[in-house]
Amino acid sequence: MATNRGDSAQPGFGEVLRQPHYLPVFLATALSLWGDYVARITLAAVVFERTRSPLATATTLAVSLVPSVFGRSLFGPLVDRFAYKWVLLWSQVLRALCVGLLLVLVVTVAPLWTLLGTLLVLEMIGGASAAASLLLQLDLLPDPRLYGKGVGLSALSEQVNQAVGLAVGGGLVALVGAEAGLVFDAVTFVVAAVVVLTVVPLRPVAREATRGLGNYLRDIGSAARDLTRHPLLARFVALSAVASLGIAAPEALAIPLAGSSPWGGVLMAAPIAGAAVGILLISARPVVWQNRSILPAALAMPLPLLVLVLRPPLVVVGVVFVVSGMLQAFMVPLQATFALAIEPALRGRIFSLAGSVAVASAGLSYLLAGWIGTRTNPYTGVSVSAAICLVAIVLLALSWPHRQVQAAVDSAYASTDGGTTARPAA
Repeated sequence: MATNRGDSAQPGFGEVLRQPHYLPVFLATALSLWGDYVARITLAAVVFERTRSPLATATTLAVSLVPSVFGRSLFGPLVDRFAYKWVLLWSQVLRALCVGLLLVLVVTVAPLWTLLGTLLVLEMIGGASAAASLLLQLDLLPDPRLYGKGVGLSALSEQVNQAVGLAVGGGLVALVGAEAGLVFDAVTFVVAAVVVLTVVPLRPVAREATRGLGNYLRDIGSAARDLTRHPLLARFVALSAVASLGIAAPEALAIPLAGSSPWGGVLMAAPIAGAAVGILLISARPVVWQNRSILPAALAMPLPLLVLVLRPPLVVVGVVFVVSGMLQAFMVPLQATFALAIEPALRGRIFSLAGSVAVASAGLSYLLAGWIGTRTNPYTGVSVSAAICLVAIVLLALSWPHRQVQAAVDSAYASTDGGTTARPAA
């Protein structure tokens, strides 16, 4: 097989951070993620305190994800029509306003439906921001090797900031109340908006956008057709979707597992901390090896969670969550290769639509795990969710297109001699 960029030496995280404009954008995104997850566990804890229901708690986490399904799907074409800078800026400003409203609702002890409704709006606004943020990296990191490393760095940052945010959020609720977490969250969105305004370069969109609502809706429909008809992209999205149940169940049921103990936030952070370790390990390997590990790691990911059927001590549960989290790192090469395989002018809408499928799967997984945990117990909820996840991945693995994946990796990471142009895979 011909030598390709995927077999060459991998750049380090330091090289990625030294790229122009990348570091301040990276830090602002990290800060925003930290505050966002502080707010999530804050609201989840408020709901659990009021209801004592695992299903209600899991529903709160699902509500934080499901709206971005509509946000990503409906607003995805905006990412192709407007500069990433403006999409990011306005989404941060509007999300800060939503968090401010959440703070008022918590202070006034408003009904739960108003909290969840505001959270719906907040996450829907963030739908387009998620795709714009990831695709902005293609502008800031035009070398496909650097982009692949940047995706790993972003995923590592997200996992670390989830772990810190969830653990700190649990402590904030216990020590100083829910209001402190929401104030911090609002500040992070404001800081991120200032960084985007002052640092992110304004670059033209990949193509001239067609005008009119009809053309806008047709763009959404064409994204769905392009995604479902592509033999590789469709499989990647399917794997992400079926794996979500095993990924979401530990986080969805962590607080009910902990019960009245103060370790709910730590248990929620455990799989995320494991994922951070896994990302560090997989990012150090060549991209060809990374992509070959996608399916084996996905198959292994739910296996440790089956142990919870034995109702082990919380310390063992935490260790199991860490191990399963480490195996979640297969999502890094999957996401990087997926983005590079899309035609540049269509990346915003297709990437957003694919993200909406993944987020919808995660939200439904939270609900399913919470329902199983309510009908049985939190331990059984995690183990049964893992078993369902494993069966689904096995069925997908039976028809996995190994040769097409290899061809896509060779094409996506091939470049000119200077390594500055990422070519879409066929």
